[in-house]
Amino acid sequence: MFHVGIKSTVCACAHGRLSTKMALPVGALRLNQLAVSRNFYKFTCCVGARSLSDNVSSKPVPSSATEVAGDHLIYTRDHFALQESLRKIVDQEINPHVDQWEAEGTFPAHKVFKILGNAGFLGVNKPVGQRDGGWWSHGELKATNVVKGFFYPGGGGVEYGGLGLDFSYSIAVSEELGNIRCGGVPMAIGVQTDMATPALARFGSAELKEEFLLPSIAGDKVACLGVSEVGAGSDVSSILTKAVKKGDEYVINGGKMWTTNGTQADWICLLANTSDGPPHRNKSLICLPMNLPGVHIARKIEKLGMWSSDTAEVFFDDVRVPCKNIVGQEGMGFTYQMLQFQEERLWAVGNIVTMMDNIIQETIQYTRQRKIFKLPVLYHQSVNFRLAELQTEVELLRSLLHRATALYIKGNDVTKLASMAKLKAGRLAREVGDSCLQYWGGMGFTSDVLVSRFYRDSRLLSIGGGADEVMLAIICKYMDTLPKK
Repeated sequence: MFHVGIKSTVCACAHGRLSTKMALPVGALRLNQLAVSRNFYKFTCCVGARSLSDNVSSKPVPSSATEVAGDHLIYTRDHFALQESLRKIVDQEINPHVDQWEAEGTFPAHKVFKILGNAGFLGVNKPVGQRDGGWWSHGELKATNVVKGFFYPGGGGVEYGGLGLDFSYSIAVSEELGNIRCGGVPMAIGVQTDMATPALARFGSAELKEEFLLPSIAGDKVACLGVSEVGAGSDVSSILTKAVKKGDEYVINGGKMWTTNGTQADWICLLANTSDGPPHRNKSLICLPMNLPGVHIARKIEKLGMWSSDTAEVFFDDVRVPCKNIVGQEGMGFTYQMLQFQEERLWAVGNIVTMMDNIIQETIQYTRQRKIFKLPVLYHQSVNFRLAELQTEVELLRSLLHRATALYIKGNDVTKLASMAKLKAGRLAREVGDSCLQYWGGMGFTSDVLVSRFYRDSRLLSIGGGADEVMLAIICKYMDTLPKK
């Protein structure tokens, strides 16, 4: 499951700010060249962009791309082109199989991720490449063997395969993935792109990135995130998994719970205690291959929702991993994970916003056809007023998401706004699911319609990635309303 946040994380992002801002011309250049450099699903230069809420199906609705892109707070033509390309994959490669994957309780992660990796969607805001001493700058890119934003062998650097775009493009992707007709598959994709790999991309060594990030972006390896434990969900500082240094290796013992992609993953981004120091300074993130001796998948966990996503309980019994597999500095894992949580939470909000749009619109379509007392259900004022209220709430949430994203890509601390968005998203999803299911009547209580699946799947949002109560504590911290110690 995408992992829960932390009671004591309310000041986590105060440790530092990271600017993810990149010049849009560079992003546009890379997007325009994707059709040439990658021969799978190609981006189009001009897209018939859809309005934010009027389209509920995954089919494109013709409208004015210039008007939408020009007036949008953070999205440009390039964002809409990205979404248009992704929509084709969702329609052709994912949605036709969702019902089968839901019934089977899993989906073929390696196959789906490879399709997405070939098209560039697993590394939208990940680095293009790296030279000794840091990432390539735009000027250096132009001066090396890089043709319009893509690395070629012999260029004097390491190719990672990312598009190097800012985080707003990841949000555009998350919103488009909301058109997948279940919650489990987009959640698994989000773990790969915005939960298990952000810290590695920012702080990992070139060697670690080449071994773990590059194949994850390409879709050759499936990643999972190991943070939550049986006794440490929202309180991440209380995790017990230990990594004891012996020579040039760490010996790891412990276990992780609710691990999304856990039964299929090739590697895990593992948070473990690497010293006996203060709980916020004794943890490190470690890239750990899942095929090492001592790694045991104890069981696949059966869940209320998210059926197509595999969730595992994992144990580590004297697992040996090289010390060089630590991400960044030893003891900084807690801080890195808190920074990683912000992208995770915003990504989750972007994904659920589109899902709620779709549920509301499908409910409108159904209630317009279904009659009660010789009148369509939709035409009862209690119904159409309620749907209007829900759509208004969704639009407000979307505005908060885009505002937080706009600030984030400029290097601002958006912990408070991300927490507010996550809190509102979880609660609103429950309202949308409950209200809309009611209007479907008996059909809503079956497994034959999307609204019942959404009702089950969306319940996780108020628990995973930081429970509602944790989000409230973070917000209170920023409002300075918590009791003084």
